[in-house]
Amino acid sequence: MRKITIINLGIVFLSLGTAFYFYGVMPETVASHWNAQGQVDGYMSKFWGMFLMPLISLAMLFFLLIIPKIDPLKANIEKFKKYFDVLISAILIFLFYIYLLTIFWNLGYEFNMSRFMAPAMGMLFYACGFLIGKSKRNYFIGIRTPWTLYSDEVWDKTHKLGAKLFKLAGLLALFGAIFPKQAILFILVPVIAATIFLLAYSYFVYRHAQR
Repeated sequence: MRKITIINLGIVFLSLGTAFYFYGVMPETVASHWNAQGQVDGYMSKFWGMFLMPLISLAMLFFLLIIPKIDPLKANIEKFKKYFDVLISAILIFLFYIYLLTIFWNLGYEFNMSRFMAPAMGMLFYACGFLIGKSKRNYFIGIRTPWTLYSDEVWDKTHKLGAKLFKLAGLLALFGAIFPKQAILFILVPVIAATIFLLAYSYFVYRHAQR
C-alpha cells in the first residue's frame, strides 16, 4: 500500500477514533447544520451526529481511490496522480476540521461557524486550483464539459485559466473570516462565478479550435 494512502486512511481512522472518544460526553441531540449567519438550524441524534462525518470520510476516500482505476483515460490520471493524492488528503483534512468544529460547538464552545469555515473553504478551493492546473484530460477530475473532453488543447487552455480562478476564489474566501456576516458571499460568489465563466470559456476555446 502506498504511503499517501496509509496517511489518508490514518486521517479517516483518526476521525472514527474521535467519534468514539467524545461519544459519551455528547448530548442526545447534537447541532449538525448552521445557516449563512453561522447560527444553528439543524439537529440530529447523537449517533449520527458523531459517526456520519467519519463514515462520509471513509466513503469519500474509497470513491476517490477507485476513480483512477475506472476512468477510460486513466493513463492521463497517472500523469498527475501525486497531485490528486494530495488533494484527497486536503479533502479529508477539511472534513475532519469541520467535524472537530461540530464537536467543540456541541461541547459548549460557541463561536461564529462562518468565521471558522471561511479559511478552510478558501484553502480547499486553492488546493483544487492547484490540482486543476496539473490535471490532464479525463472523465472524473477537473473541469469536465463536452468541450474540454473534446481535445487536449481545449482541456489544457481551460484548466490553465481555471487554476488561476479557483486559486483566486480561495483567496477571496479568506475574507469571510474577517467579515463573518458576509462570509457566505465571499465563499460562494467567486467560485460560482468562476465555474460559470469557465463553462462558457471552454465552449469559446472549442469553437476557436474547430476553426
